[in-house]
Amino acid sequence: MKLHKISLAVLVGLGTLASCDSKLDVSNPNQQTTATFGNDVESLEENVIAAYNHIRMEGTYARVGYTLDVCRGDEVWNSSQVWYMPFDDLNAPFTDEIGQWSWRDWYYTINVCNYTISRCGEDNSVLSETMKRIKGQMLFLRGLAYYNLTGYYQNPILITDYNTYSTLDGLYGTNSTYDEAWDQVEKDFAEAMTLLPSRDAGGQWAKGRATNGAAAGYYARALMMRHKYTEALAVLKDIIGGKYGHYELMKNYGDNFREGSAYENNAESLFEIQYLDYGSQGTDDEWTPVNTSPNATQGHAVESNFGPGDMGGWADLSASPWLYQLFKAEKTTAGSLDPRLYWTIGTYEPEWDGFEYGNVCYTVPMTADAPVVTNNNNGGLPIAKNTNLRTGLYDKVVTGLHCGINLRMMRYSDVLLRAAECENEVNGPTQQAIDWINQVRNRAGLADLKLADFSGNADKLFEQIANVERPKEFGCEFGRGFDLVRWGFFYSADRLQQIKEHGTFRRTNDKTRVKEPVSYSEVGVDPELKSSYDSWIQGHEFFPIYQGTLNDNPNLEGNSANKSESNANSLYGPVHPVVNL
Repeated sequence: MKLHKISLAVLVGLGTLASCDSKLDVSNPNQQTTATFGNDVESLEENVIAAYNHIRMEGTYARVGYTLDVCRGDEVWNSSQVWYMPFDDLNAPFTDEIGQWSWRDWYYTINVCNYTISRCGEDNSVLSETMKRIKGQMLFLRGLAYYNLTGYYQNPILITDYNTYSTLDGLYGTNSTYDEAWDQVEKDFAEAMTLLPSRDAGGQWAKGRATNGAAAGYYARALMMRHKYTEALAVLKDIIGGKYGHYELMKNYGDNFREGSAYENNAESLFEIQYLDYGSQGTDDEWTPVNTSPNATQGHAVESNFGPGDMGGWADLSASPWLYQLFKAEKTTAGSLDPRLYWTIGTYEPEWDGFEYGNVCYTVPMTADAPVVTNNNNGGLPIAKNTNLRTGLYDKVVTGLHCGINLRMMRYSDVLLRAAECENEVNGPTQQAIDWINQVRNRAGLADLKLADFSGNADKLFEQIANVERPKEFGCEFGRGFDLVRWGFFYSADRLQQIKEHGTFRRTNDKTRVKEPVSYSEVGVDPELKSSYDSWIQGHEFFPIYQGTLNDNPNLEGNSANKSESNANSLYGPVHPVVNL
């Protein structure tokens, strides 16, 4: 027995000596570095999730990153007359820190994307299907980041190679040109199209993720920012033809603006931002990317900005009287109001008593004698879209990052109307362009447009698309500011006059007057009237790069908004003249 114990001790000793010579290599999962993380599919999938999480932050789409473009458009004005004021007035100073939040948060997204892409290699042909999906999603999200940065800040820094981070100098880049930035956006979306599956092929995996249809849609959008209509038309036709999966218009327009699995990620959605339904989230609002609460909310605060003060909202943004009157100007073939009005603007209308959830504002009945305004001091038509004002779910706004309605960033109706616009630009008014528009109108119950009414007049059909069809379909959604920039409306005298008219509103605490038509000609005569675009300063169709960012990076320069310089010579193609319809 002694010999046995001695032998056992020797074996244990030898094992101990051997273990000293060949130590177990274990990485501390709480102290991972770029050298130890991202070497396998599982960890790269974690990066994919992190990148999607970053597009749901304050400066991306959870609040400011979404609403800055909304109030830049002519369909919305600032009813609080405080928050967002310089962005609504298009004269934001470069010292306003709010304007920096989108810059900050989109670069967080880019950082995660760059790292993941660096782990995927250059040769896509050797990638597994899983790795193709990983790389494709990262390319899409990086393209989305630069799409927003360029549309907001004009000349962002292009950082696409993770190796540049090896020295601090690599982080202190210089401005790109506007063209260089859009070239990169196009490149990322085009490559993502080749790597990602369609929504059909992706199946359950594709729900909530970028697909080749999403990449194709955004690729067409990017092309249109520089008037590459022929190229964009080819891509849009492919989407309509089903090359990137099946898309169709939902029969009920309102299904695009409700929460819940029955409505979200539906057949009309090319891409949307995923938020958990209210009640299934955490409790802690996380406004910046550096917060790491395990109990973080998973919603957005767009509803808080739109929500009426009487219902607990922050009462910041309201629909313009122009948009309301545009809806009222055309009835359906059945003689009813356009149902899109119900889901866009929270007004009382006698016809709504028997429609959907009726004349309610957060389940509270509205009457002709008791309408709801956005701001109790300054009035305003409440925005219903992407809120629960019309859903019948809640009796008040749950403020903060709590709204669970997914933000549909690109819908199939946008594909149809963009295809019609491109067709008109390339071939003039055609029956095909009219047919695409009529698909969107028919869903709303409106009468068909006739080619004969636009024959030979591309300017007139453009007017119909830009200032009738698109505002009624996408009113108070992200994207109108991008449209005004790409169309050149700020640098054409008649177009600038037109958006001044559209952007005229009445500041009043008289609830009975908020729906009245207003006229720009009365601004300065009627003290309650104002137009957002009267205060526009040349170059401020973009947002200035924050001065603190410029101070931190000596290689970075301000853009046209920092310098208040005209972009009149930077337009791509002629501006369509105003045409009376």
